[in-house]
Amino acid sequence: MINVFHIVSNKIWSGPEQYAHDLASRLKDDNNFYVEVVCKPSDIVYQKFRQLEIPISMLPLKGMADFDSPVRFARLIKKGKNIIHVHSFQDAVNAILAKHIAENPDTKIVLTLHGLTRPRLNYISRKVYRELDRLVFVSQRAYNEFVPRFKGFDKSKAVIIRDSVLPEPHGQAGTPSLRQKLEMSPEQALIMFHGRLSQEKGVDTLLKAVSQLDHSTFKLVLIGEGFPKYVSQLKAFIVANQLVRNVSFLGYNPNVQACIAQCDLGVLPSAVPEALGLSNLEYMMQGKAHIASNNGAQEEYLEDGRNAVLINPGNPHVLAAAIKRLIDDPALRNQLGEQAKIDFNSRLNYDAFYEQMTTLYASLF
Repeated sequence: MINVFHIVSNKIWSGPEQYAHDLASRLKDDNNFYVEVVCKPSDIVYQKFRQLEIPISMLPLKGMADFDSPVRFARLIKKGKNIIHVHSFQDAVNAILAKHIAENPDTKIVLTLHGLTRPRLNYISRKVYRELDRLVFVSQRAYNEFVPRFKGFDKSKAVIIRDSVLPEPHGQAGTPSLRQKLEMSPEQALIMFHGRLSQEKGVDTLLKAVSQLDHSTFKLVLIGEGFPKYVSQLKAFIVANQLVRNVSFLGYNPNVQACIAQCDLGVLPSAVPEALGLSNLEYMMQGKAHIASNNGAQEEYLEDGRNAVLINPGNPHVLAAAIKRLIDDPALRNQLGEQAKIDFNSRLNYDAFYEQMTTLYASLF
């Protein structure tokens, strides 16, 4: 049996945490693996992993100056075959220190880079990267941003495993009707954005775009959380542009897929390049048409006019035209959504991702 320890040090719930959560949910039912999560004291993160009914270790995980966490973590990896799967450079440092303290040669370290990350090229960083057993990139774009810039990097340690998403186990049970809650007419389109409410995700561009539309034709819901100052700026824009009846903030939602199932179209106008885009995959899995930026790895699995609408980022006028096009053409929405679901099931499903990841784990011993 291989012991897999996922270290997640964020205090908020975002893509890396969901990635580790979904993997842990599958590993716990796999007789070839034992899985445990190591995280900071955080109610949101702890409660989400607690639902999986797996062991959870709480450590400070305060960074490179934190020597207590590696010492305590080393006690967990003294024996057996161990995979430490980390999701940030900082946690890779903790994992390496713990491995040296434990002095167990059957401990391997896997780092998944979730963003478009250029390598740090100072002496300490090079040493950290070289002590990793595998470096996982979630797309070809992510690989291209990193590996060619790191002269001397052992390319045999680099692997591309495109991430996926799992269906939420509870489906739509108990999820209230958004159309009823928002008092929508049958003719209005329900538009959805879900993710971190930040400038990088293009939420301000989205609001500028919908301000140009006929307000009687849509309602927009924003699912997610962000920095209070930025969210306050978004709300001020909504008030100033008379969008109060059209735009609703729903906050963090643990059952976001059930909300996606109710929307007419999704909009993910990321202003910065995405390494993959898990939110994009969720619309595909649900068979929903969505609009996405064309500035990252989205183009590796999305094709404009076939399974999505792709646009240049940061242009509210272009985005407004794309949204209006889908509002006005339900047949096109259905066509794009149906093809997206076919593509997800055939090429991007979670079973394929899980098989690649567990094969990687096993190959290290």
